[in-house]
Amino acid sequence: MDEDVSYAGKELDRSVVAVDQIRTVIRTFKERLFTEIFPNRTDVPKTLIFAKDDSHAEDIVRIVREEFGKGNEFCKKITYRTTGEKTKDLIASFRNFYNPRIAVTVDMISTGTDIKPLECLIFMRDVKSRIYFEQMKGRGTRTINPTDFQAVTPGADVKEQFIIVDAVGVCESDKTDSRPLERKRSVPFHQLLQNVATDVRDEDTLMSLAGRLAKLEKKLNDDERTELKNAAGGKSIQKVTRDLLEAVNPDVQIEQAVKQFQTLTPTEAQQQQATEVLINQACQPFDNPQFRNLLREIKTKNEQIVDTLSQDVVLFAGFDTAARDKAKATVQSFREFVEANKDEITALQILYNQPYGQRRLTYEQIKQLANALERPPRSLTPEKLWQAYSQLEADKVRGAGVQKLLTDIISLVRFAMGETETLEPFSVMVEEKFQQWLMGKTFSSEQVRWLEKIKEHIITSVRIDVEDLQEMPQEAFQGVQLFGNDLMNILDELNEVLAA
Repeated sequence: MDEDVSYAGKELDRSVVAVDQIRTVIRTFKERLFTEIFPNRTDVPKTLIFAKDDSHAEDIVRIVREEFGKGNEFCKKITYRTTGEKTKDLIASFRNFYNPRIAVTVDMISTGTDIKPLECLIFMRDVKSRIYFEQMKGRGTRTINPTDFQAVTPGADVKEQFIIVDAVGVCESDKTDSRPLERKRSVPFHQLLQNVATDVRDEDTLMSLAGRLAKLEKKLNDDERTELKNAAGGKSIQKVTRDLLEAVNPDVQIEQAVKQFQTLTPTEAQQQQATEVLINQACQPFDNPQFRNLLREIKTKNEQIVDTLSQDVVLFAGFDTAARDKAKATVQSFREFVEANKDEITALQILYNQPYGQRRLTYEQIKQLANALERPPRSLTPEKLWQAYSQLEADKVRGAGVQKLLTDIISLVRFAMGETETLEPFSVMVEEKFQQWLMGKTFSSEQVRWLEKIKEHIITSVRIDVEDLQEMPQEAFQGVQLFGNDLMNILDELNEVLAA
């Protein structure tokens, strides 16, 4: 390159490809595979690698094939942009046959697809969503009988564990004419897109955006052109660019004013109004976030810098014991908090002192408890606590608390008190109680649908009162129609049965 480029970690494998980093990770995995990770094995276990995007996946596949030297069938890319072989056939082969041993994906196999023989997950991308991360880890938890397992991995007896290889810290991260078109060189492309979407539509912004789009258009392939055209409501990227340029062209503005106001000599005010019409029409595609996101992704992919000079070294490769110690400290801190505040915080007083079935918690009391937990030095949240219990007592944790409901604190406190043997989301507990309660009733289907709405309210708000119903006029009216004078008794019974 003409001059040095400094880049941050978040740019890796997107705007910058550090070839040696990918190779270092894969080579280290290969070197440790049969000594530390799966000792006494001879066959590479079925392994799934999570990449950042399709381009990153291509780089990983190439380097895996080079490092292992076992041919193209050994490692396959399985993404939505896979060409040649059908995706469903690749997944079937990965699930049922010896090859491929290693598959590289972005998000195609991250959720909803079971590969039961899978024994190893390699994360070469970070994941910010806790729900998504739990689903991705779940690919490795599927059980398989020994016969089926040995048919795919003949060098092993049974599947008794799965391994996560964390190369990026995912387990630790907190779940624009002849005039120059480029008027705002210092403004990033994504910021220009956002500015236009938020009505910052001055001439310099539109000219700069048109210039960037004109450059990008020359690098597009046919599939990208089609994707962008669909996202832009049928406009090609060339048409979108031309509309931006015409919107700030004085000649076109005058033509629009003549046409719009049916006069040969439009006033300055009329020309300004006509200009606003042209600008709004030209910027309409950018009101669609899908179009903006697609432009950003494609531009990033087409402007990658390939770093072949930097050399990576392994800082650490091994099992993470610190995470378990941290989880123990988190759970211990929570138990100490509950014990120290059981007579101070209203929600804890009720859970500790009121008989089961007579507890009358409110959302405000749960919120007070959550705020107290979140304050330093403990800084605890339901998500952190759920993750800690999942690491320490996985066999007792049911569900992942994935909805991030504040009411899950009730489940956490009851589990810490030893009142329940399993930790399950508050929503699961309410759903089970609701179904049991319905079994003893004879309601019409319309009444059940209404009761389902009340149950959902209790899941998120602990209970339902008359004041809550008043804020739901449609449900209140329907409730009176369906239950008449029994309505209040029904609500009291639901509060007692579901929220206690």
